[in-house]
Amino acid sequence: MIHGARSVIEHAKEPGEWVEQMMRRRLKNVVVVALANKMARTIWAVLAHDRPYQKVYVSMKPA
Repeated sequence: MIHGARSVIEHAKEPGEWVEQMMRRRLKNVVVVALANKMARTIWAVLAHDRPYQKVYVSMKPA
């Protein structure tokens, strides 16, 4: 997961607003691990709830 996150940060044309904001505030390796964690949680949620991945999906359940 960490290698994949590092690849996204290094090679993505548009890594996303979340990554860009994190890069302004944190060290690069911290952002890599945070992105890997976010990817893992997204994968878990898709598999656990048996739903297709939706980029703009927002959970309505409070944290």
